[in-house]
Amino acid sequence: MTGAVPLRIIGIDPGLRITGFGVIEKSGTRVSYITSGCIRSAGDELPERLKSILHGLREVIAIHQPRQAAVEKVFVNLNPQSTLALGQARGTVICAAVDAGLPVAEYTALQVKQAVVGNGHAAKAQVQEMVKRLLRLPAVPGSDAADALACAICHAHGGQGMGALSTLGHRVRRGRLLQGRTA
Repeated sequence: MTGAVPLRIIGIDPGLRITGFGVIEKSGTRVSYITSGCIRSAGDELPERLKSILHGLREVIAIHQPRQAAVEKVFVNLNPQSTLALGQARGTVICAAVDAGLPVAEYTALQVKQAVVGNGHAAKAQVQEMVKRLLRLPAVPGSDAADALACAICHAHGGQGMGALSTLGHRVRRGRLLQGRTA
């Protein structure tokens, strides 16, 4: 019997100023670190920032050749302007992945933290420490890169922990997988 073909996954934590990315490889139940970092958007105007995010992610995808993408969903905050701008950055991230032919799965911060730490309300430092341990890294990754790596780990583990169903292409509401595909 031959081993499973490794699956390369890019996790992305969208941000208008800083977009975190992390690439891992899943082989069976084991996940391995490939790379991570941040794309810092350039320019003062929104179109310039979105363009730099798009070009940066295209470059990362071209170099590391992931086969799937996992993107953190945007949360709604009190400032509608900030929420809208973050949504545009997230849309740019999704476009970069789809343009490269990658299927895109989306996860809430709660799902990611639950899958990686076991607690959906874990602190950022806990997520960083668990990412370090799970990927056997020599040091704790930066916050944005750790969030992206955690998103990729969440996807590798089926979305909500080991053995859970993948939510790729399905609608999820309040933690429940709904019948039918997303529009």
